[in-house]
Amino acid sequence: MYPMTHTVFKLVYFLELVLITLVHRAGIRRSSRLSNREDRSNFLDSLLTYLSGFANLFPLVYALTSWLDFANYDLPAWIGWLGAIVFAGSGALIWKTHEDLGRSWTPSLTFRDGRFLITDGIYGYLRHPMYSAHLLSGIAQMLMLHNWIAGFTYLVVIIPRTLVHIQKKEKIMLEKFGDEYRDYMEKTGGLIPQLDS
Repeated sequence: MYPMTHTVFKLVYFLELVLITLVHRAGIRRSSRLSNREDRSNFLDSLLTYLSGFANLFPLVYALTSWLDFANYDLPAWIGWLGAIVFAGSGALIWKTHEDLGRSWTPSLTFRDGRFLITDGIYGYLRHPMYSAHLLSGIAQMLMLHNWIAGFTYLVVIIPRTLVHIQKKEKIMLEKFGDEYRDYMEKTGGLIPQLDS
């Protein structure tokens, strides 16, 4: 791939990242959760949360400097465009998740009073669409940024963070909703839709 193509994918990546961030921030504002903070009740949660934020710095360093150029590799341009499509899908999934949850969404693994189980919209197919969107973002970053460090770091961090958070969230949901949530689990996929539903 030519250097110009690398530059194009860096620009497309950051344009989509800005759009996804704006959609995510709008969802946060709509949820009016100002007093609710991310649940970082243990060291592992804190570490994974901070590492995922830190991992987002590598694409910035990659785009603005030549420091990471030693880790570049070449792939066909169509793989970068596939990454752009996956990233757009991630953004759409984040938007749909916020749209379906509305004011019920919180960035934490805790519940606010009066919350109920949402099983329609995207939640009719996935129990954890926001985590799916973050994984898609990591895959898109890998496809668009052809650099062993900038391309892979977020995915390497977001996979364990997702697994840890899903395990905690499922436990919380089962405690709060019991059999209603168990029935819901049988009908929907966690990160990808069930093919037989």
